[in-house]
Amino acid sequence: MSPLVDFGWVANAEAVGEWNEFSFLSDQASELGLSSAVPPVRRVALGGGVSALGWGERPATVVALHGVALNAHTWDETLLGLAASNPAAEAAYLAIDLPGHGDSAWRADADYTPATLAPALATAFNNAIRAGLLAPDFSLVGHSLGGLVALAQLQHRIAGFSRLILVDILPLNPVAARAVAAFLDGPSSFDSREQIVQRAVEFGFGGSRTSLERAVLLNTRADRAGRVAWKHHLGVLGGKGVPLSDPFPLWEVLAHARVPIDLIAATVSMVDDAAIEQLVRLRPQARVVRVAGGHNLQEDSPAALTAALIEYLRR
Repeated sequence: MSPLVDFGWVANAEAVGEWNEFSFLSDQASELGLSSAVPPVRRVALGGGVSALGWGERPATVVALHGVALNAHTWDETLLGLAASNPAAEAAYLAIDLPGHGDSAWRADADYTPATLAPALATAFNNAIRAGLLAPDFSLVGHSLGGLVALAQLQHRIAGFSRLILVDILPLNPVAARAVAAFLDGPSSFDSREQIVQRAVEFGFGGSRTSLERAVLLNTRADRAGRVAWKHHLGVLGGKGVPLSDPFPLWEVLAHARVPIDLIAATVSMVDDAAIEQLVRLRPQARVVRVAGGHNLQEDSPAALTAALIEYLRR
């Protein structure tokens, strides 16, 4: 029996005027000062209830995994910047909705720990390669929970990527997730999306007001009565659904993994200097840079994150 529960909530199925989940890309490109055309983007199914956004027309060379309570659209501005940086190469990317998030199915056991998600993502990667959506020798960019899932894949020797770039995450004490848990301990539904935006502002989440409003729109659904709820399962589970695990085994992974692993950390971060020092002790060859912004760098500082990723990916 499948551990996935799919309720059929699709981001672009909720028609509000003329918008769909890709309606904002041109505005986002303009806000970033990008003059190149927006690359083709489509929603793709990777099997096992895992959904993703396919950027470009070639097999993707970079996969992006998001953090807790986010979705694949959190990477929109970052991927717009990456695509604009090398248009001649017609680069392609795959941004995945983790199980329980975005358009991916919810798990019946409500288990979203890295060790549980790692096999599901490994299968999704293999399916994407077989379907011609993903190049076999791809790089993985993992933010927060997405980065921990990638480390868990290395731990269980099921990783298919050739390089890992962690975005504001290392194996941390579970107490580091307390702010996210507190945010999710709010109501399971709201009178309006504006209420969610205000709550996010109060907790210090999100970049500009405009980007935050877009993010909330793409991460929620409305019922026929007009009540608004999160698309991710944690909106129902609350703070207790935030995946927590023992960090020690993943530090062992960092010490012994054979693939290059680098870190881009935020200046307002869950990753403290002690954790970075431990990373450098274990992996002297690891590259580390801090980028001005909060934990969700891809939303707070997408241009700066893009610049850092370009530097890392070119080496």
